Amino acid sequence: EVNLRDKNLTLSEAKQVLVSNLEEVKNLQLLSDGLLKLAQFQKPNGNLQFNFSQIKEIIEEACKKITPLALGKNIQLKKNIRNVKIFGDQRSLIELLVILLDNAVKYSSLNSQIFLEVTKIENKVTILVKDSGIGISKDDLPHIFDRFYRANVSRSKTDAGGFGLGLSIAKKIVEN
Repeated sequence: EVNLRDKNLTLSEAKQVLVSNLEEVKNLQLLSDGLLKLAQFQKPNGNLQFNFSQIKEIIEEACKKITPLALGKNIQLKKNIRNVKIFGDQRSLIELLVILLDNAVKYSSLNSQIFLEVTKIENKVTILVKDSGIGISKDDLPHIFDRFYRANVSRSKTDAGGFGLGLSIAKKIVEN
């Protein structure tokens, strides 16, 4: 608004203001999308459709969504997947894995690897997402599922982004 009143505003300066404004609009959209997702998963039996799905399909779809971010940091996604059927809401499970993979990529260094492993013991399936990122301090662990919480280390990383909603959403998906 201040820039619009500036009679000496150049075209180059106006373009910079527009780029900055578009970034902020994108950030607000990401925040509102995150809050809507969190609200959706907090509803008892929100639009969840539980059925049997192949875990491999869920993981492949999540990896497809996160691959551009991983490629930007030259991070390889390594998978050791047993293709087993699981009972759950496929859309939510993809979202859960995207959140975990997104965090793994954000907090991993350039040219590293992220490992996904599926194991099945009796009637339980475990999905492990392992990275060599910066980790989480003991002081921060009790708060990582709190809405808007970001560990001190992550606040200082300028390229990490986010609003501290991802793990809150992930927790709600797992609880559902």
